[in-house]
Amino acid sequence: MPRLTTSARQLDTIDRGAPMLQIDGLTKRYGATSVLDGFAMSVAAGEVVSLLGANGSGKSTSLRCVVGLSRPDGGTITVDGVPAVDGRPIPDVAMVFQRIHLVPRRSVIDNVCAGALGRLDLARSWSTLGFPAELREEAMACLHRVGLADRATEKAGRLSGGQQQRVAVARALCQRAKVLLADEPVSALDPAAAEQVMRLLRSLADEDGIAVAAVLHQPDLARRHSDRMIGLMHGRSAFDLPAGAVDDATIEALYRPDAEAER
Repeated sequence: MPRLTTSARQLDTIDRGAPMLQIDGLTKRYGATSVLDGFAMSVAAGEVVSLLGANGSGKSTSLRCVVGLSRPDGGTITVDGVPAVDGRPIPDVAMVFQRIHLVPRRSVIDNVCAGALGRLDLARSWSTLGFPAELREEAMACLHRVGLADRATEKAGRLSGGQQQRVAVARALCQRAKVLLADEPVSALDPAAAEQVMRLLRSLADEDGIAVAAVLHQPDLARRHSDRMIGLMHGRSAFDLPAGAVDDATIEALYRPDAEAER
């Protein structure tokens, strides 16, 4: 099997107590609507943090601000000690989405290689024919990591939803991300596939030291696979607790229909 070079760091050198991702006082407005109102969150290397909350609570927006897809109006975002500037994307951060965004007519390995486009010069990134041999070797190692090396030459559109999401994770690994953001990565999957994807995210934290933050709507999945759970309400943190400390009453209060009236 090709050597996985996605994370050259050795696990015994990872400081799992230091925040790899730090968000402080994050604000975001769309017109008169405040989506994030002083939101704060940290994720350490090797940690999985799940974000829960009702629709419109700011979960996805917070991740989009981190990856540079939305520009925050205030607050700070720091990744591995490096602050984000003017909403520009940070190279050490990758994101997977509910809508997986693979190129269905391209091969699985070409889709994974696309995670490295930012590292290639223009001539080599213009066509998939320009992917160098060492990048394809790295992409194969990433596919081994997610259990799909045997599907490398198939067209991505032929895979199941769960397999496609694992290819998206492999693409993030090929980006050499230190922080992996997942925005509802299992909402379109059946329970078995969802469990498999969450186990993969958990193993990336445990074995590769990646900091993982995932937006989820499945509290049971979050409890099983997360170190901490953060509940968002009206763009703020309603709770930030160890996963085992989040009981059903806490979850029910987070999604209670009359919660808006108590703001």
